[in-house]
Amino acid sequence: MRREVLVHPDPRLKLICRRLGAAERELAQRVAGDLVDTMREGPRCVGVAAPQIGEPVRIVVVDCSGHPKAPVSHGLLVLVNPAVVASSGAEIGREGCLSIPEITANVRRATAVVVEAAGPAGEPLRIAAEGFEARALQHEIDHLDGVLILDRVASLDTDVFRRRSR
Repeated sequence: MRREVLVHPDPRLKLICRRLGAAERELAQRVAGDLVDTMREGPRCVGVAAPQIGEPVRIVVVDCSGHPKAPVSHGLLVLVNPAVVASSGAEIGREGCLSIPEITANVRRATAVVVEAAGPAGEPLRIAAEGFEARALQHEIDHLDGVLILDRVASLDTDVFRRRSR
């Protein structure tokens, strides 16, 4: 079910989300389904995190399939309790966020990451991602710790831009 996306400065976006236990698979599957439906409805959306729909749990979905900046991707990723366990490189790139719809921002991110997580049914996952997909994963995982793109910019004066169109 598509859910309403919380918008900054909603204080729930700044919460640190709790890990899900193995016995919470039903909750994980319900939230994951809602996240996928919500992502599919978002304009040019490649990911969304549980706190953005008011669920303070560690679940993200990312799908960079068909995005022009992601010539290679893993397709739909549904990640429970994800963590970046390795990263390399660094690059500044422009990011937008469903929870801050009026702006984009220049954010420094690793160019390659390895993420460990569980799938919604509890199966262990290890994802090695590069480029745009790595950026999207880092962006969504940041949401689980209450970190928004505005928290990652070097300067609010020079690195934040009003969005021209959505």
